Amino acid sequence: MTELAPYMHWAKTHERAQWELSGSNLLHCTLEDLPGWEAYLSLSGANDEGYAPLIDAIGAQYGISSDRVCTAAGASGAYFLALGATIGAGDEVLVEAPGYDPHTGAAELLGARVRRFDRRYEDGFAIEIERIKASLSGRTRLIVVSNPHNPSGVLASDAELLDLKALAEERNLVVLVDEVYLDSAPPRTRYAAQVSDRFISINSLTKSYGLSGLRIGWAVANPDLAGRMRRVRDVVDAVGSFPAEGLAVLAFKRLDALAARARSILQPNRSLIERFMGDHLELEWVPPTGGAVAFPRFRQATDTGPFVDMARARHGVGLVPGSFFGAPEHFRIALGGPHEILAGGLAALGRALAGWAPLH
Repeated sequence: MTELAPYMHWAKTHERAQWELSGSNLLHCTLEDLPGWEAYLSLSGANDEGYAPLIDAIGAQYGISSDRVCTAAGASGAYFLALGATIGAGDEVLVEAPGYDPHTGAAELLGARVRRFDRRYEDGFAIEIERIKASLSGRTRLIVVSNPHNPSGVLASDAELLDLKALAEERNLVVLVDEVYLDSAPPRTRYAAQVSDRFISINSLTKSYGLSGLRIGWAVANPDLAGRMRRVRDVVDAVGSFPAEGLAVLAFKRLDALAARARSILQPNRSLIERFMGDHLELEWVPPTGGAVAFPRFRQATDTGPFVDMARARHGVGLVPGSFFGAPEHFRIALGGPHEILAGGLAALGRALAGWAPLH
């Protein structure tokens, strides 16, 4: 079972470094960021098909009717409900590579076969529709992408989404778009579910707003798909957490303030890593256009694993080996934490690079 999502297992169990840059969440909020929270905290209420005030708030955010919304326990929970509503044993799911390993693990848990298509560094991690077409089979039911891309932080263009829309209509497919970083992308594109009824948008209050402790996620799709997801939820956890969903309603009322807080964290951190990358020509990258992570790679190495181990052991900086995402020549860096941690971590990373013999 640990092989379903090796990265997630590693993320929960690896030894923490002094300068831990292996996360992917935005710096967490406190209750001070939700003033008036006491009025929204409840242990009971009407929640059979989702907490209506929360579903209405999500619908308003997307500009859609509430019957297109299904709430879940985080974006991972929403992803699982979406899979349960669209695929079964023996179906094929086409997933981007490099990518986030729970995307493949959850599909395999449901008995599906996973196929991969490449998002190549040389193409700026773009979604190349011809690569997707070449990877389809007659059993493909679902295509999974992230936007912005996890792990690179690259934002998909409108043209790429429209190409996916045309392909989904032509081949009678569903496209699931993990958009957990989208609200932190400047400027934000449309949500995928606003582009086509064949798209499912997955999102949460975690990655872009710093409310990971609430575990509030959702999926937005056409009414039929959203209804099927609610039926899948009947056998997963049935209903959400009353305290969490009440506080989530308050979060939606304060979404602009939470987004401003996120920008105040991410913009200085992005500037910091841009300067770092400019000073370290042994590394190259596609600069992220959204999200809270970056994905550099070595110019002259094919596996960063030994370097990542050395950097943690000798210099106290924690990175994620790119092998967890299917791109071992890369490593992932967190940009959503405290500025001083990123600054200290990049300084330590610079010392690690200076002393790494294979690069010199």
